Amino acid sequence: MNRGGTLMAGNQGKQAHDGGCLCGAIRYRLKSDPEWSGNCHCPSCVKATGGAFSTWVGVKKENFEVIKGGIKICETSPGVERGFCGNCGSSLTCVIEKGWPGQVSVTASTLDDPSLAKPTVDIWVSTKMPWVKLDEALKSFPEF
Repeated sequence: MNRGGTLMAGNQGKQAHDGGCLCGAIRYRLKSDPEWSGNCHCPSCVKATGGAFSTWVGVKKENFEVIKGGIKICETSPGVERGFCGNCGSSLTCVIEKGWPGQVSVTASTLDDPSLAKPTVDIWVSTKMPWVKLDEALKSFPEF
């Protein structure tokens, strides 16, 4: 997800990182370090994840694999496919092929080690919750 280089974290190693849903029915593996991490404040991400914003990490599709269970996919808007656990409802993935071809975004909170996600950007801050305080050290964009 490198739209003009704004989301790249420069962390593209070969270490594997696992994660999964709340109930344990789905487990996935990132076969590399995330390429980027960012916070999204858009209404779609807020509604899909149930949080004030969503922190995502991104990898190339070939570096993402489901190792247990199956992710249920829902097209939430044209060209946006969100993946979740059909059992517990945990939001797991987002694929926006038109905007970020060949990428899978994973909710950082579902990683076994969520501290791996070090956001570099806040996007869609024009729609953020009024009580959310942004980290001034991060780049910030009204939309994206």
